[in-house]
Amino acid sequence: MTIVPGAPSALALYRILLIEDDPGDAVLVEELLHDTGLPFELTTRTSLAEARTELASGRADCVLLDLHLPDVSGIDALTAVRTLAPHTAVIVLTGLSEAQAGAEAMAAGAQDYLVKGKVEPDLLHRTVRYAVYRSRTERASAQAQAARQRAEENARLERGLLPQPILDTSTVKVTSRYLPGAALALLGGDFLDVVEGDDGLLHAVVGDVSGHGPDAAALGVFLRIAWRSLVLGGHRGEDLLHLMERILIAERGSHSLFATCTLLTLDQRVGTVTLHLAGHHEPLLTTAEGTREVTAAHGVALGIVPGLRSWPSTTVPLPSTGALTLYTDGLTEGHSGADNDRLGVEGLLTLIENLPPADPAAHVDRLIQETHRLNAGRHSDDLAALRLDWGDLPSHP
Repeated sequence: MTIVPGAPSALALYRILLIEDDPGDAVLVEELLHDTGLPFELTTRTSLAEARTELASGRADCVLLDLHLPDVSGIDALTAVRTLAPHTAVIVLTGLSEAQAGAEAMAAGAQDYLVKGKVEPDLLHRTVRYAVYRSRTERASAQAQAARQRAEENARLERGLLPQPILDTSTVKVTSRYLPGAALALLGGDFLDVVEGDDGLLHAVVGDVSGHGPDAAALGVFLRIAWRSLVLGGHRGEDLLHLMERILIAERGSHSLFATCTLLTLDQRVGTVTLHLAGHHEPLLTTAEGTREVTAAHGVALGIVPGLRSWPSTTVPLPSTGALTLYTDGLTEGHSGADNDRLGVEGLLTLIENLPPADPAAHVDRLIQETHRLNAGRHSDDLAALRLDWGDLPSHP
């Protein structure tokens, strides 16, 4: 290995791998590199087999490749090098009598070619620099294209997995927000949905699968789709939760995952809401007087004690105008400021009280922004929030 300092260039150091079985040609290439003024690190190997480790490591910026090696020759040699080091610049070294070999090599993926015996230092200098530049530009372009494709695929996946409310005649305004806790994740283990049944009742769910990662996310998707299908199929209350628990147990496999959720059924004709809490916290009710938690009976989380079926219902009269907010603990378990205290429900209610008046969507967005500001990145959890706003419900005495 030879290391030679040189004048400033596009790279601080060009790491060059020469694959050449002729010792005389190898010496000539090294001498030419000295004369180019490029700062370089040269490693020489006499066969593809000997060069495999260096190629696979990805350390080389540029490969100078003789097309006639002991173990492989011609375009096959280039193909093998490109397979082992797809993002490394390759310059093919051809003989004087191989007029077509260089052009064929470039068509097969080489960045450039040089004819032995006709290489001058200035030509080698330009060829190495431009080959490395083109290779890196192509790699950056490929990575950008791959990133665009992933973004497009994620957008399609998000549209397919995050639900659109099914509302036929209901006048309830639905606002939903979903933020996965993991960086770059599309979905977490939280789930939410809203549908209007054939009976005219508005049904909603917000839930949270224990744990993090793809298993929790997949199970959250299963439960969300199962809930929608079962509700549209006419299942309600304890029966619905029992079937969701059976699906959870079947889909979680060997993982000890469980899920909490709140089921909500809003009857606009009589102005009431019926709640089932499966290990989940109560929703928040917003009226002209302020926001408070709804008092409701609690049941066991899904998958904790299979078969127990303990999910009591609570029916609450609603004001003629108001809003219900269902959410997961990603909204409350972050920190409440500079200390290590958690925000909690009380802190969340205080935030809501201090927020300026706004339309529902802006209000939910501002609330999430404030919780994130207070948390300052110290706690990361999935967050799902669902707000239902209504007006002109029947009044209650």
